[in-house]
Amino acid sequence: MTDKVGQQKIKTYCALCIARCGAIATVDEGRLVSLEPDPTHPTGQALCAKGRAAPELVYSPERLHYPMKRTRPKGDPNPGWERIGWDEALDMTAAAMRRIADQHGPEAVAFSQASGSTTAIGDSAPWIGRLMKAFGTPNAASPLELCGWGRAYATRYTYGVGSVGVGAGGGAMPDIDNAGCVILWGYNPSMSRLTHGTAVVKGLKRGMRLIVVDPRHVGLASKADVWLRVRPGTDGALALGLANLMIERGWYDSQFLRDWSNGPMLVRDDTGRLLTERDLRPDGSDRRYCAWDTGTDSLVIYDSTAGAYKRTDADPALEGTYTVETTEGAVTCRPTFALYAALCRRYPPETVASTCWIEPEQLEQAADLIWNARPTAYYAWSGHEQHTNTTQTARAISLLYALTGSFDKVGGNVLFPTVPNAPVNGEDIPAAQNPAPALGVTERPLGPARWNNVSTRDVYRAILEDKPYPVRGLLGFGANILVAHAGPQRGREALNALDFYAHFDMFMTPTAACADVILPVASPFERDALKLGFEISFEAQSWLQYRTPLVDPVGECKSDAEIVFALAQRLGLGEHFWDGDLDAAYRHQLAPSGVTLEELRATPGGIRVPLQTTYEKHAEAGPDGTPQGFATPSRKIEIWSETFLEHGYPALPEFEELIVGPVSRPDLAEQFPLVLTSAKNALFCNSQHRALPSLRKRHPDPAVELHPDSAAARGIASGDWVEVVSPDGSMRARANLNTKIDPRIVVGQHGWWQACETLGAPSYDPFDAAGSNFNMLIGTTALDPISGTASHKAYLCDVRALS
Repeated sequence: MTDKVGQQKIKTYCALCIARCGAIATVDEGRLVSLEPDPTHPTGQALCAKGRAAPELVYSPERLHYPMKRTRPKGDPNPGWERIGWDEALDMTAAAMRRIADQHGPEAVAFSQASGSTTAIGDSAPWIGRLMKAFGTPNAASPLELCGWGRAYATRYTYGVGSVGVGAGGGAMPDIDNAGCVILWGYNPSMSRLTHGTAVVKGLKRGMRLIVVDPRHVGLASKADVWLRVRPGTDGALALGLANLMIERGWYDSQFLRDWSNGPMLVRDDTGRLLTERDLRPDGSDRRYCAWDTGTDSLVIYDSTAGAYKRTDADPALEGTYTVETTEGAVTCRPTFALYAALCRRYPPETVASTCWIEPEQLEQAADLIWNARPTAYYAWSGHEQHTNTTQTARAISLLYALTGSFDKVGGNVLFPTVPNAPVNGEDIPAAQNPAPALGVTERPLGPARWNNVSTRDVYRAILEDKPYPVRGLLGFGANILVAHAGPQRGREALNALDFYAHFDMFMTPTAACADVILPVASPFERDALKLGFEISFEAQSWLQYRTPLVDPVGECKSDAEIVFALAQRLGLGEHFWDGDLDAAYRHQLAPSGVTLEELRATPGGIRVPLQTTYEKHAEAGPDGTPQGFATPSRKIEIWSETFLEHGYPALPEFEELIVGPVSRPDLAEQFPLVLTSAKNALFCNSQHRALPSLRKRHPDPAVELHPDSAAARGIASGDWVEVVSPDGSMRARANLNTKIDPRIVVGQHGWWQACETLGAPSYDPFDAAGSNFNMLIGTTALDPISGTASHKAYLCDVRALS
């Protein structure tokens, strides 16, 4: 219980999104009164409206307070919710999980989880993942294919790590404090991560240059040296076009590419595969690749196992054509960099202008800054991810960045150090060793399912069609999948067909309403958490903080972590969860850091752990004395991906038009002539917070943005209610007119469903064509072939005035 005597100022951090802004809470007589920024915290320079509305969130009359169970059949307009105790709710859930696992295997119980970028699930995500592994299911229905795949996973095929990190140790983060140029690609930190926004503004004041790639002129675009108003879904062509200019002008770090990329590796013209030592002699290795040494004008062998060339003085070529004698005769070969350069030449400024709607002068200016204002860093977000070509787009951006030679250098994208800690991901638990294949991994072996992140589309198929095997149970940790993902009607059908569904949340969402059991979850201001590093800078990464509960939970709410530990006990998995002792788990995590849980509790504002920063870690010697290189098959940055080629995908990041777009589907474009994209509102986190009066009164209705010319052509005035129609559905919203977007695009918002009774603001039926569910417009069959990503940010539509 918290101390309810008098007024207190408590240092904390806001956990409502990935920014994790340092904050100071005012608590008066045990009641949360306000949340303000804490400028002494490395992420506390500002606090958004959502964070300031924390008291409204905690004391919202719409909160769930007690566990409940359904007493009437699924699909009944009246679920007959009946209040139950926690023991009954947890016992029912654990019994159902065991029953389903006994009948169909543990893989028949899937988990769903809210976005770690736009919710407070990060507090509990490690424990949820650990429970999955201990139970033995590989199926986590997370939004990874929509948020995080491109920036943090697709680029692993280039660097071995995400070229843009999404969490402590999750990848290379932009060193904004030391960058000469920063590229914000499909990323508006003013809406998504204020800590980056304030860091960029600080950088601009010292002379840093800024490039913003965004269809909308919002946030830091107004301060950018270059704003590239890209056509949604053509980011890959833009990256190739920028790379073309840089290569053409010699604006690339050739030595870095020779030393640290597979750019010199030769590709056979006849087979389109890398030339290996086995091609030269029958007893050769297919893990040793061939390059052309310009010093000796002969082949030189690169051993990917050792990560080194056979001759230490080799000077491998990046360009040229070479004839090599193989066991099959003479073969013409070219370096992979030469093939990449040839791909980029297909995107001269004129082609980029017609494809991406960006003028050649802007392209030239951006390329000049990327090279001549180095060191360059970039951060990409979901603006470039939610397309049917997202994987190759992310690779194209990552290779453009590789040209700068700034990776893991001061002012570039740096692999920040992390506070030493003990892993709790559960990889060592026996049940995690040989799980069943994750849903969708057969169709998309290189996609999110490779890391056990499965799409809701694949979960729905497993529920309704038993393909590739049945899913009969689901545990939902705050994921409002029927509003956040495409295909809401099929999703509702699937959830209603489950044998058992337990949902854990703060509010009765449309998704929660399909559950058999609902357990009320405490807000992040009512529960504790341990944060090991705050990602955005070296300083922030060194920060350890224990977030104490500010106030008692409303009703009988518990944290997700408490729920997980209690379920583990009931499932007979307590030995993997410190016998239900969350403090013991925290102490286990902290042990390598040298900081105790008691020290953190006594210092609520956090403790700095000195970290040593090193750069160019790929050049450091490994245990065998050779440079450790990159965590890729070749131990090099992979311009050419044999992994992709082996799975039937292009080895280079070729640009392909959207599956449903104005170029690929001119037949549809006649009826739906506008390109539909989406953007989040700064006041809300996806489908959350519309019940909070201070936020809803500032944005009372769902909206779509149109250019005034497009609106006038359709008889639409600002503020009119309109119908947005696509080949797959429709929705309604108010029209906002914006002169700075291209007349050929429409910008919508997703996440509208919740009422705000205090203001009399209505709810919206997410399953009704006359409602305001953006995802009713998005098809579920046009998908990125590698990741399974649906095209939430680039589809076709039209807008009609409503009489």
